Amino acid sequence: QVLEPIIPCKVPEKIKNNLEFKNVGFFYHNNVKNVINCVNFSIKPGEIVALVGENGSGKSTIVKLLARLYDPQQGHIFLDGQDIKNFKTDDFRKKISVVFQDHIKYQLSAKENIFLGDIEQKDNTSKIIEAARQTDVDEKISGFPSGYNTLLGKWFKNGEELSIGQWQMVAISRAFFRDAEIVILDEPSSALDPETEMIIFSKLKKLMKGRAALIISHRYSTVKMADKILVLDKGHIIEQGSHEELIKENGKYAKLYKTQ
Repeated sequence: QVLEPIIPCKVPEKIKNNLEFKNVGFFYHNNVKNVINCVNFSIKPGEIVALVGENGSGKSTIVKLLARLYDPQQGHIFLDGQDIKNFKTDDFRKKISVVFQDHIKYQLSAKENIFLGDIEQKDNTSKIIEAARQTDVDEKISGFPSGYNTLLGKWFKNGEELSIGQWQMVAISRAFFRDAEIVILDEPSSALDPETEMIIFSKLKKLMKGRAALIISHRYSTVKMADKILVLDKGHIIEQGSHEELIKENGKYAKLYKTQ
């Protein structure tokens, strides 16, 4: 349960400096042992940070803390120097967009599937199309007889089915439609073939325009494109740096990369 501040601080309109985890520790109440311990890292606008580690290393917990589903028991998370606990939760969450591996396939129109990223802008047709163009799913949607009014999925009559990869693209378009400055991609490429994945991630840099991105992935072809890689092991960040730096270090990351 997150506690709302009595007198909330205003969330910065634009992130100027960074989002920063400082000595963050967390455990779930049915577990005495910390899931993450003394975690320190920061993400700047325009920077792509990748989080790697084996299952159970604490990656999902970091995402939950970042989205303020929980508050850390130790340490602090700061946005431009202000503890995120001092913001109204809803206001802070508007800054964040998350694409999960098992994203929801809404059996609604293509248009609705995208504008659900930000309902307040549901009538902004040009922005909906722009979000779809950013992930190259516009071509597929425009090819349907009813275009963006086409129902997606086969639940209803005249619904059009998409491939797993195309559904993933729609989910990413939804994230970009929301004017979030922090984008979390949790295993975003597990459903994509390597070629499609390369196309999306080579575009990601351009799409980030001032946004901060946190990518969680097991695919090292994705990870190596990040500006900074954090290697998580049993709740600790044991290495961090660019792909080249970590390969030179010849530690855990280099070993995992070579294995894959």
